[in-house]
Amino acid sequence: MTLTDYLSSLTENPYFGAGFGLFGVGASAALLRKGLQASLIFLRRQYMITLEVPCRDKSYQWLLHWMTTKGARQTQHLSVETSFEQKETGLVKTRYDFIPSIGTHFFKYGGTWIRVERTREQSTIDLHMGIPFETVTLTAIGRNKGLYYHILEEARQIALKQHEGKTIMYTAMGSEWRQLGHPRKRRPISSVVLDKGISDRILTDCKEFIANPSWYTERGIPYRRGYLLYGPPGCGKSSYITALAGELDYCICVLNLSERGLSDDRLNHLLSIAPQQSIILLEDIDAAFTSREESSLQKGAYEGLNRVTFSGLLNCLDGVASTEARIVFMTTNYLERLDKALIRPGRIDLKEYIGWCTSHQIENMFLRFYHDGKANLDAKEFTKKVVAFNKNVSPAQIQGYFMFHKLSTLSEIMDNVKMIWEL
Repeated sequence: MTLTDYLSSLTENPYFGAGFGLFGVGASAALLRKGLQASLIFLRRQYMITLEVPCRDKSYQWLLHWMTTKGARQTQHLSVETSFEQKETGLVKTRYDFIPSIGTHFFKYGGTWIRVERTREQSTIDLHMGIPFETVTLTAIGRNKGLYYHILEEARQIALKQHEGKTIMYTAMGSEWRQLGHPRKRRPISSVVLDKGISDRILTDCKEFIANPSWYTERGIPYRRGYLLYGPPGCGKSSYITALAGELDYCICVLNLSERGLSDDRLNHLLSIAPQQSIILLEDIDAAFTSREESSLQKGAYEGLNRVTFSGLLNCLDGVASTEARIVFMTTNYLERLDKALIRPGRIDLKEYIGWCTSHQIENMFLRFYHDGKANLDAKEFTKKVVAFNKNVSPAQIQGYFMFHKLSTLSEIMDNVKMIWEL
């Protein structure tokens, strides 16, 4: 039998024909699948743009809130975020925000359909945030990167609007800054009554520093500013810094130098990554270190309790590796306990004494609480009685007295001045 006859007999065999046909269908389907996969890859690489936002990125929370206001209206698969808001009436309102849950969602923005995929790694924990690692991936047709820029900018504006008129507090957690509690309503700077000229001097100096970065650059001066507020407790140091942050539209980063896990390297890292437009607050700086003269007499007394060294703090404030565009405020009740190297110019540029109430302060605090027709005369009379009894009185004591007597008559307030020192 020749080869031609053999092939002819195979083609006439129905079993062979069916098998060959199945092979052809399978091969064609495989080639078609490969072709579709290659086409999709080519399409995604050439005609689609993808944006991946990990949970550690600052815009991640902004994007989630944007999805709450824009995307959650177009999807049926949601997760909930519960928060609380305190109203001016004192009542606390519970708020529920619905966010697209883990999975794939499709949103329309500016006439363009966007595929949003939110994924969560159950086996991977973000060590900095302490939560499962999450990623949001946005995919849209086209090559216009400006689409994602507009989305992120809109998300940022929505987030800023939520914090408008409020002061955000941060605290150091691990190697990053975390928001401390809910944003606080800004305190008017006029509500903190200091002695004549003090508030204006500090506020003017801060505004001049913020508005003139080029002045420092042109003269080769590090662009940073340090302030020290010192004086007896309860005289308004911390309160004024909080009000100042609201006036400047800055946030506050509270740093505790006595924290056990804090080291020189971590301190330097925290200062270098502090949020933009923030005041770094070091309260009761005298409690963190003793002066070098005292430490030589008490060597080893605090050894092992604090890993931050005094030289490490000095280098962070004014060393080679110290950061710029930074405002640092320190407070202390005991100026004499501070080492001279810490409060020298360059580290502390402006020192202000916040002391016991003067007549000016007592009168103005009285007028903030009472506004009747005789308020000015009553304020002077009240001030005379307070000063005659004891000159060393703090604003906290005066305010506490007014709050205790908020339902009392004016005569009762005038007659019980002695209670100021008993509260």
